[in-house]
Amino acid sequence: MSAINHWLLPEGIEEVLPEQAWRIEQLRRCLLDTYRSWGYQLIIPPMIEFLESLLTGAGNDLDLQTFKLIDQQSGRMLGLRADMTPQAARIDAHSLKREAPTRLCYLGSVLHTRPDGFAGSRSPLQVGAELFGHAGMESDIEIIGLMLETLRLTGIEEVHMDLGHVGIFRGLARAAGLGPDAEADLFDVLQRKAIPEIEGLLGGMDLSGSQGEAFARLAELHGGREVLERARELYRDIAQVQAALDNLAAIGETVHARWPQLPVNYDLAELRGYAYQTGVVFAAFTPGCGQEVARGGRYDKIGEIFGRARPATGFSADLKTLMALSRLESPAAGAIYAPAQDDAGLAARVRELRAQGEQVIQGLPGEAGDPQSLGCDRRLELRDSVWEVREL
Repeated sequence: MSAINHWLLPEGIEEVLPEQAWRIEQLRRCLLDTYRSWGYQLIIPPMIEFLESLLTGAGNDLDLQTFKLIDQQSGRMLGLRADMTPQAARIDAHSLKREAPTRLCYLGSVLHTRPDGFAGSRSPLQVGAELFGHAGMESDIEIIGLMLETLRLTGIEEVHMDLGHVGIFRGLARAAGLGPDAEADLFDVLQRKAIPEIEGLLGGMDLSGSQGEAFARLAELHGGREVLERARELYRDIAQVQAALDNLAAIGETVHARWPQLPVNYDLAELRGYAYQTGVVFAAFTPGCGQEVARGGRYDKIGEIFGRARPATGFSADLKTLMALSRLESPAAGAIYAPAQDDAGLAARVRELRAQGEQVIQGLPGEAGDPQSLGCDRRLELRDSVWEVREL
């Protein structure tokens, strides 16, 4: 390997340099303080776990995104986390074991085997919150509100939201008697809204004309509130679909009332996280990004394998993506340069300034460059036996 290749990073793995790193850290502190003010408790799950724990209820997509290796001590398969939601579910179900609703938040790195998300990163900085132990729509609304607050604090000014409900597709699949393979194939083409593929796939299934039509029309059901009324009429004889529509309509009306300026699009073929989502699903979008910048939904019973099938709802986002799209201005750096002198008064003044929150850079004997090259716009100068801060 040539010397120049020593500097290369794997594709989709990026480093964060000082200015951006400090912006991310400042936002991290702001977000975690906000989550705490809402009653969400911080967790720091491990980066690596036994594979079966990481993939609990998450389906094939997360399996394909997870780096795997063999534990040399136990011989068992390990995974590097690609999503922190299953870890939060394990902590709620096994480690905390509370009866009351539990609110958890997290912010940490995850790794993906393939690029996913804005800018094709394989190392997102996942931020999110989960609410366990409450099955009502009120907890879904709380999570949606916290997601929108996260975007506001990050500086994402223009947001619109998609709302869907996986119970609609599940109800149709159950009414049609679809097997797991047929359901998975139909799910895949519905996600792409590829109408010719949908029609071709349905034509090869053992479905009645009305059942095939029900699935075909699902891909077209997206838009405003009128979509819900169209769906009620189309699927009026399927009780599970009607119940899902009732839940989606109630959540939608609350969202419209609480955030009247927020554009909301209903997409009944929206099935993100279908493998483990059980109810409403939502995603936030912003101009300049062709995919969602935050997403979430209800995923009841994910903790069942850990001993407690608690209702749950949550959201997550990639903090790096949010920062890349943010319109927040970077704070001025502005450091103070302290000369390279062994002086007790100077040392005391430096301690005082640092305690006040100032950035003070101590000069080093014989160093190259000048104070400006170190990012300083002021310096300490001795005037009448007093160390004063002066502009450069």
